[in-house]
Amino acid sequence: MNHWLECLTEKVSLAQDEKTIHLALKKVTQEAGFNRYAYLSLQSDTLVAVSDYPSEWQSRYFEKSYASLDPVIRKVQNRQESFSWSNAPIGRPDRKQSAFFGEAKEFGIQSGITIPFKSGPCRRAVLTFASNEPDFAANQSVNPVTAAIAAATLHAQLKFVQARHTSATIIPLKAQELTCLRWSAEGKTMKDIADLENISFSTVAFHLRNAKSNLGVYTLQHATALATELGII
Repeated sequence: MNHWLECLTEKVSLAQDEKTIHLALKKVTQEAGFNRYAYLSLQSDTLVAVSDYPSEWQSRYFEKSYASLDPVIRKVQNRQESFSWSNAPIGRPDRKQSAFFGEAKEFGIQSGITIPFKSGPCRRAVLTFASNEPDFAANQSVNPVTAAIAAATLHAQLKFVQARHTSATIIPLKAQELTCLRWSAEGKTMKDIADLENISFSTVAFHLRNAKSNLGVYTLQHATALATELGII
């Protein structure tokens, strides 16, 4: 695994846009034998994700606040070094956690390696590589220094390309897209927004999809965080 983390550091450090970073992550993930990757920036009340986890799982994870159930997220709060994990039951997990593990398994997420690190004052982020095999991650050897360098390089380069993109581009968001983003930033679901604005669920989904595309991001959480940072909502 250390070789692939070194490859990731090299590829990401040369990337000039977010798409190239995604491609580098995907390539290294697959070559290392994993199936999926996820970068999460853990902020006070939000999670910003860059991931190729199935979109349905990402939406469900955020809308149902699964971070409060996810033992990986709990563990990174007090952990400095990388660690492996598995959905294989140990002891007797409670009913909600068992349901969470079951849903993750449906989407091919059964084990993984997670690299936690500080991303700023009182802020943490994690880089995870996930496998659809329950025992795959436990057999991987990870040097903590190599892992930390890879994760920190990814974080820094993402910030760099996003800042360069937004400073050089006038983002043409329509009024309806901004309205839906504002509601989303306040924690409203798409159904809530549809009721509040007296429009259909599909119309809300359409506006939010266009907003993500115009902002050049892949997830709704990332879109609201970026729009807030830019001061447009």
